[in-house]
Amino acid sequence: MMPSYLTMNPFGFPILSTVTFLPLAGALVLLFLKGDTKIKLTALVASLLTLAVSLALLFHFDQKTPIFQFGEKLPWIPSYNINYVLGVDGISIMLIVLTALIAPLCVLCSWKAIDKRVKEFMVCILLMETAMIGVFCSLDFILFYVFWEAMLIPMYLLIAVWGGPQKDYASLKFFIYTLFGSVFLLVAIIALYIMNGTFSIPEAMFRGYSFHFQIWVFLAFAIAFAIKVPMFPFHTWLPAAHTEAPTAGSVFLASILLKMGTYGFIRFCLPIVPQASFYFGPFMIVLSIVAIIYGGLVCLGQNDMKKLIAYSSVAHMGFVTLGIFTFTVFGFLGAMLQMLNHGITTGALFLMVGIIYERTHSRQIFDNAGLGKFLPAYVGFFGLFACSSFAFPGTNSFVGELYVLIGTFAKSKTAGFFAGVGAVVAAAYMLNLLKQIVWGRTDKRDLADLNLREYITLVPLAVFVIWVGLFPAPFVKVMETTLVHLFMQLNKLSH
Repeated sequence: MMPSYLTMNPFGFPILSTVTFLPLAGALVLLFLKGDTKIKLTALVASLLTLAVSLALLFHFDQKTPIFQFGEKLPWIPSYNINYVLGVDGISIMLIVLTALIAPLCVLCSWKAIDKRVKEFMVCILLMETAMIGVFCSLDFILFYVFWEAMLIPMYLLIAVWGGPQKDYASLKFFIYTLFGSVFLLVAIIALYIMNGTFSIPEAMFRGYSFHFQIWVFLAFAIAFAIKVPMFPFHTWLPAAHTEAPTAGSVFLASILLKMGTYGFIRFCLPIVPQASFYFGPFMIVLSIVAIIYGGLVCLGQNDMKKLIAYSSVAHMGFVTLGIFTFTVFGFLGAMLQMLNHGITTGALFLMVGIIYERTHSRQIFDNAGLGKFLPAYVGFFGLFACSSFAFPGTNSFVGELYVLIGTFAKSKTAGFFAGVGAVVAAAYMLNLLKQIVWGRTDKRDLADLNLREYITLVPLAVFVIWVGLFPAPFVKVMETTLVHLFMQLNKLSH
């Protein structure tokens, strides 16, 4: 029998299981194939099929209800009340579509860049996709934790096997940090099971736990999710991982993996331990503002394009956590929009770095200066994504950042002021990067502009930058009902 928090699946087949495990099925097929081209094409087809199923989910998603949809429930380990439960709402549906969109782009951007152990690389990409979609679909704590941990191994391998000169250091640091956070996540899950007798995530929400219990559970959750975001001061693993990872690894890290942390704050901390979330809210706002300003200032001193974009992620994700802990509808909407926008924009910027690295074999700003003179298409896309990164009006990030700032000023004018300072710093480092790349002094070089494969990779992201920037309403409507419902539930507890 379907529980009350789940609506029936209107499809004639388990569509959430399909979108989750299609990439895994593709990875299994790859094990039996030979020939790099055949392997790449199969990985691309598997990821495109997953994208098609995720779009079918989105088109059939009921925007008027906050209840979890497309429900699937099967007994898994009945003796411990552990079930295989899947469902999506306005918070998770867009993150699933984002994951499904990014995966085929990661396959395409690796078409020429990866020429060793291609089969293993594509298997890692598809395993990552299954794990990440599984995180956003899971409504059972143990199932969620399995997917959460499963993501670590292929991401570790992407950095450790196909990474740069410091790949051993970067991959080990990534693994230790995230595994350390996972221990705290598991402790919180066990504590909630002892209290509730079930691992059901929806059944753990708004249960009226004691304040003392909520404090400890929030701290355990917060450490796990803050490392994944990563929030200051847990951010030090991110620049190393981004810098050493192959382009596809950096794109997956920026576009999807970091969102798992902020998704955790919204899915677990706010509805499960709301009083503790209110209690620690001012502290989380301070940490978010520190991340915004610190990340921006560090970017001003970077010479490596990839490292600059990595540190910009610290600042951008600071806006997401800031929006979450304003406890306002505008803040929630802005945070969700920025999760999507950061996935699109920063993923695109890492693609741009990968594209030019294939030509100049350098990520240094000085070595790639003056590209506007002979790569007009490349700098056109670069300029669009750079403008989106510092929230230029008319781009996607402007809408999300505006929502966050409205929510922040409603919460605290002081916090809003410092967040605004961080936005100005972002404009400074991105405009400086854009100026150097487009108009910097350089000797004339014979470099090829974008090819067809690179156009195919970049155009979908550019479309979303402009679409969300000029007409955000369809995206807002998908998540609005769920976030307003969350706000109303939290508002009842605050009075």
